[in-house]
Amino acid sequence: MADRLRWGILGTGNIARQFAVGVNASKHGVLTAVASRDGAKAAAFAAANGVAANGVAASLGDYRGLLRRDDVDAVYVSLPNSMHHDWTIAALEAGKHVLCEKPFAVTTAEARAMFAAADAHRRVLMEAFMYRCHPQTLAVQRAVADGVIGRVTQVRASFCYRTSKIAGNVRFDPALAGGALMDVGCYCISLGHLFCGPATDGSATGNLHPTGVDDLCTGWLKYAGGAVASFTCGTGTQANNTAYICGTDGFIEIPVPWKPPVPAGEFVIAHATPPKQDFAGGGAPPPPPRRVVTVPFEGDLYGIEADDFASSVWTGGSPRVTRAETMEVCRWIERFRAQIGLAY
Repeated sequence: MADRLRWGILGTGNIARQFAVGVNASKHGVLTAVASRDGAKAAAFAAANGVAANGVAASLGDYRGLLRRDDVDAVYVSLPNSMHHDWTIAALEAGKHVLCEKPFAVTTAEARAMFAAADAHRRVLMEAFMYRCHPQTLAVQRAVADGVIGRVTQVRASFCYRTSKIAGNVRFDPALAGGALMDVGCYCISLGHLFCGPATDGSATGNLHPTGVDDLCTGWLKYAGGAVASFTCGTGTQANNTAYICGTDGFIEIPVPWKPPVPAGEFVIAHATPPKQDFAGGGAPPPPPRRVVTVPFEGDLYGIEADDFASSVWTGGSPRVTRAETMEVCRWIERFRAQIGLAY
């Protein structure tokens, strides 16, 4: 088995820079090429991220040039949302494994076509929800599986931020499939699926920015086992962005669920005060004290994601973010966009 997966990156935006830092810090990845429609940007990116040291002419002014390279095993697609479908399929057809940045696709039809291409070319394809690879998320999953909060009944999450940079921002461009749901709402829907499985019903409402995309959306989902989830996402509002996994016997509070801090993440296992009517003697006992669970984290979040992906490539194991999860998130984003009146 090879000990380094050779990466090429399509795009040079902020998320591409973060992923490049992660690959350089990873145990099993090496960055060998980057491509942009602007060759000068690709060259600057390569120089800033050590790409040029890994090969000759490692920066390219066209995407297909990168896909033709023999020293690229896997491609990270960090392009605007509207371009994920075409360039993911192009990379798969070129024989590359693909880690496609979230949101995976604009429509479920696009997503199905992307996975069909992965099957046809026998390549690994995964949506890049980096928080799913973090030890903190894995520790919360273990705690829930161990029954520390009983049966999961509710998931609550928010992912909001307020940006004043509108002009030239791909998140506000309907032609590039922008909007809050696509940018950050996908995280909240993903979290619900992680702990509750496929949803059976759901609804959303929101606000459309003058540019035509959603800048605020709130919604709910109901699951086959009876659990429910609620979420709020926005690009023009502030929130604490805390997530809660609530159960019959307690709840878990995750203060920083999406990008936990270094050197350690943490979550809280807590219990509500029992209702007095449950106790014939009168007063209810106080709840158990809140327990803070610290999860040490060494390395880079995107590096862990890259290493997880490499493991799937080499072992043939299921990617951390499964096809079922990606299709579920895509399905509900598409439905919620229709409900709030957002059409691209």
